[in-house]
Amino acid sequence: MFEFKILKKSKKSFARLGILKTSYGEIETPAFVGVATQAAVKAIPAELVQQAQTQILICNTFHLHLRPGEAVVKEAGGLHQFMNWKRPLMTDSGGFQVFSLGFGRDYGMGKILKKKSNIEIKIGQQPKLIKITGDGVLFRSYVDGRKIFLGPKESIRIQEKLGADIIFAFDECTSPIADYKYTKTSLIKTHEWAKVCLDAKKSKQALFGIVQGGKYKNLRIESAKFIGSLDFDGFGIGGEFGNEKITMTQMLNCVNKELPEEKPRHLLGIGHLEDIPKIIKEGIDSFDCIVPTHYARRGIGFVEKKGSLTHDLNSVDLSKSIYLKDKKPIDTKCDCFVCQNYRRNYISHLIKAGEITGMELLSFHNMYFFNKYVKKIREQIKKGVV
Repeated sequence: MFEFKILKKSKKSFARLGILKTSYGEIETPAFVGVATQAAVKAIPAELVQQAQTQILICNTFHLHLRPGEAVVKEAGGLHQFMNWKRPLMTDSGGFQVFSLGFGRDYGMGKILKKKSNIEIKIGQQPKLIKITGDGVLFRSYVDGRKIFLGPKESIRIQEKLGADIIFAFDECTSPIADYKYTKTSLIKTHEWAKVCLDAKKSKQALFGIVQGGKYKNLRIESAKFIGSLDFDGFGIGGEFGNEKITMTQMLNCVNKELPEEKPRHLLGIGHLEDIPKIIKEGIDSFDCIVPTHYARRGIGFVEKKGSLTHDLNSVDLSKSIYLKDKKPIDTKCDCFVCQNYRRNYISHLIKAGEITGMELLSFHNMYFFNKYVKKIREQIKKGVV
């Protein structure tokens, strides 16, 4: 079962409210999608992830293929049963690992550059540890060193065995330093793989196609038109967006204008707090990001200042000794169980002592904070404020 319905369109932006229905429940959109890379949100058990008001999670196809393997998950009844998650699930395709284990690792960079680079990846260039071909990608397992080939057919087969509600087409996520010719060639490959994925899918899972094109506007539009013309149930917007985040919102605007309005749009791997209002205003229905738990493991908790919903958001670094004497909750405006029962001084002590409990408490608060933040934006759209 898969159905998407738009309930309200903003008159002030491209934002929209919707309901996405799956066999495992409904999702109110726009929605934050929690990241459960290896079938777990780091440091938080499934029951607490749900208590943090998380509506849907995304798991990683490549990493789950390496361990425990899709056969183990299928034998356990599929991902929902395997990880005891009673709400909807997504699995990515493994396309991001083409970048992260390839040129991303080679040059030590993420999807959005922290500073401008003079290096360019040109057509014909290959990453050091993987090989990208017209049929797919040859990886080497970081677990046992064996060679692993992943292409569109293989990705779909793995995702069907994992059994998530929503799966993604296999693609190449390009590097932010790829030049135009490289990006164009990669895009042609991604488009061919999209058609193969549609032909290969035998399950009733919803399949999302992925729009690529990097920082090049004409390639993004070309990709949105092509992927949007295919019989996908929804669309992912992937890859990188250049050196500045302002480019990202411009790209989202031109991409979403080309995609079928009636189908859902998911932004892959983007979602810092400052990004969220911007991407929602451009018509994004869901997005995933590791920030809540990634920052929590480093002692950082998110807080809201002055009651603002879209500006003046801040954080506290509880790994610093000054918080050992701070008796306030992480966020005085938060009603999560962590803020109602624990104080900064105690959590700071746990973080500094390397106690797992500190990471768990901060991770829960941050997940709750992100979900409540997006819920407030949904309320703003409903009221006509956004």
